[in-house]
Amino acid sequence: MRATGDGTVGKALEVLDRVASYGRPVRFSELLADSPYPKATLYRFLQTLTNQQMLRYDPDRGTYSPGMRLVRLAHAAWAQSSLAPIARAHVDRLSAEVGETVHLAQLDHGQVLYVDKRNARHPVEMFSQAGKVGPAYCTGVGKAMLAWLEPGDLDAVLAQQSWHRFTDKTLTDPGDFKRELAAIRARGHAYDNEEHEPGIICIAIPILTHAMRPLGALSVTSTTSRTDLAGLDRLAPAVKQTARAIAQDAGDWAFPELKTRAV
Repeated sequence: MRATGDGTVGKALEVLDRVASYGRPVRFSELLADSPYPKATLYRFLQTLTNQQMLRYDPDRGTYSPGMRLVRLAHAAWAQSSLAPIARAHVDRLSAEVGETVHLAQLDHGQVLYVDKRNARHPVEMFSQAGKVGPAYCTGVGKAMLAWLEPGDLDAVLAQQSWHRFTDKTLTDPGDFKRELAAIRARGHAYDNEEHEPGIICIAIPILTHAMRPLGALSVTSTTSRTDLAGLDRLAPAVKQTARAIAQDAGDWAFPELKTRAV
């Protein structure tokens, strides 16, 4: 957990983020071990968030978890700020056509937020799930969106990347990565060639506004045991057609500009 410079509200939101990041109910002692705040300060933030129903406290287990007010806000944000409701029918059709895993993602503060997913006919275990956040520089959907960012926005996003080497194919040099983005723009789609997870490959297409700004990205993901990049290339026309259909449906939607700059 890191301290922010955004005052009391920013600090409280950091605590809220930290509780949610565990993916399970968490004890005060666990939060304190990773907190930049003194015990009394952390306890005060937790009490305030609990009073506001942003967190729920279980007195029997002594744990904190996301509260119902946060759940209601999440549903409202999902309906108003996510491509998922607009894209659902298109994602369903693409999934039925290709038989592989389909992802829908958006860019959120330099990271990839998976907003929808359809499993393959024969599912494969992988990192991505709807609601999860992943790195932008080594995922197909991330690269597809970054390739169409304006130069200033791209530089801001690249400054936020960890450049961690997940596999021996992960690009970890910003210069090499920018050359990869140029190639993606030239061919119109991106790949994940086992750059995030061994054995997992995908083809990804950006969902673009009329002004060629990325609203999100769509991908079809498979494994090296089932196909290769050439095999995924054969699916590119169907993925591109679906991305265009989603973009057209989103055209009259008052879509909020997603912030790519650090705040």
